[in-house]
Amino acid sequence: MEPAHTTAVKSVVPGEVLDVVLIGGGIMSATLGAMLTKLQPDWSMVMFERLGEIAGESSNAWNNAGTGHSGLIELNYMPDPENPAKPEQIARLFQLSRQFWSALVEDGDLTDPAAFVNPAPHMDVVFGDRDVAYLRRRYETLRSLPLFSAMNYTEDPDVIAEWAPLLMAGRDRTEPMAATRYEAGTDIDFGSLTGSLVKTMTDAGAQVLLGREVTGLRRDPDGLWTVTVRDRNTKRRFTVRSRFVFVGAGGYALKLLQKARIPEVRGYAVFPFGGQFLRTDNPDVVGRHDAKVYSQAELGAPPMSVPHLDKRVVDGNGSLLFGPYATFSTRLLKHGRLIDLFTTLRLRNIAVLLAVGVQNLPLVRYLIGQLLATRRRKFAELQRFYPDADPADWYLVQAGQRAQLVKPDPHKVGILTFGTELVTGAGGTIAGLLGASPGASTAPAIMVDLLAQCFPDRKVQWEPALRKMIPGVEAPVDVDQHTADDHLARTAQILGLA
Repeated sequence: MEPAHTTAVKSVVPGEVLDVVLIGGGIMSATLGAMLTKLQPDWSMVMFERLGEIAGESSNAWNNAGTGHSGLIELNYMPDPENPAKPEQIARLFQLSRQFWSALVEDGDLTDPAAFVNPAPHMDVVFGDRDVAYLRRRYETLRSLPLFSAMNYTEDPDVIAEWAPLLMAGRDRTEPMAATRYEAGTDIDFGSLTGSLVKTMTDAGAQVLLGREVTGLRRDPDGLWTVTVRDRNTKRRFTVRSRFVFVGAGGYALKLLQKARIPEVRGYAVFPFGGQFLRTDNPDVVGRHDAKVYSQAELGAPPMSVPHLDKRVVDGNGSLLFGPYATFSTRLLKHGRLIDLFTTLRLRNIAVLLAVGVQNLPLVRYLIGQLLATRRRKFAELQRFYPDADPADWYLVQAGQRAQLVKPDPHKVGILTFGTELVTGAGGTIAGLLGASPGASTAPAIMVDLLAQCFPDRKVQWEPALRKMIPGVEAPVDVDQHTADDHLARTAQILGLA
């Protein structure tokens, strides 16, 4: 794969009319761009990225945990252990991602799957009688579903030690524990994947302009969008016009959609969270842990703060991450500005934000506690997972910034949401993505929804190619166990996961 930072920078003719403008150089814009390249190769397309590299924000490998979110281990997706609806849906969506990536591998667009996806068993581990009972019931519910049937469960410390030796080294084995394990989980480098998808676009003629920040969006009387862009190096501004605009700008998505003045985001707000991880690259430690291990979040913690000890493979090298530890900044991007949050405030969303703050006092207390936590306290949380951890092996790294979506609510004034929401407006000529997890892992499914909402007149034309790339769009992969097993085996073979 060509490194993301060497992606060619071309120029556009100011004022020219384009078919597609993609704002943001992350996994979402890259997925849509690669998909449209396959479906409509004759369309003119430009991607604007404010940084000097592709995938410099949330999609960067070290700005996220790299979990291929598939509902296997995210306990926050299933607070009721007898209701599998959300993990089952996310598992289906993740299979569409595997199909899309596999199709690009077969077409020669993604030439080295190991550069972005690697095997990493997915595990849950819980402590104490209450959580053991919960995990046992969750396992019994999920094991009957085709995409979860290969999951294993144990309360035996010796088995847990076989699955994840670090968890049991130095641990008092009298404490009740339980674990589930799914062998065929994945670790994903979304930064590398983004770079490969962008190369697919540029090879087909799309243009990528780095260091260009979109500062204005206006819909003209003729229905086209005027996009104002600032060159961050020369400070000069120019405009292009486009028939369709996708706002895949992460934390900046809301403020750009507000600039577009679409009513669909009226009253919407965002609340920024950051995250830190403890990281080790010590090969003696890394070599003893081959899994992504999740557990229960603290009382009052946001779902995105579920603690986990993760195997990572980035640029072919192994590391372990533990976290996240919540941080707070008024920046909406890791490389954003301190005034970012305030630029999104409007008369319509201030009450919405205040209501959410009042309703989520445990979350506020949790954030304050996290901000005041010492390194010693943070390390003690790691030792809950890995009792023999040596402080000398681990160092803190700052991960990406997430802008959680806050929405108006007729009963509560405002609600804080934890998920990803696709917003479309102006007759389907503009779309944007708000929110966070499990967005990256389900990007192809999100873009299939976008195509249906924004380009209904192309449905008949695009359907054969779309079905070929992502068969699960037409027929779910989990209609029965045989179908699910065949799909998993085929995509694992293509992606080098077998």
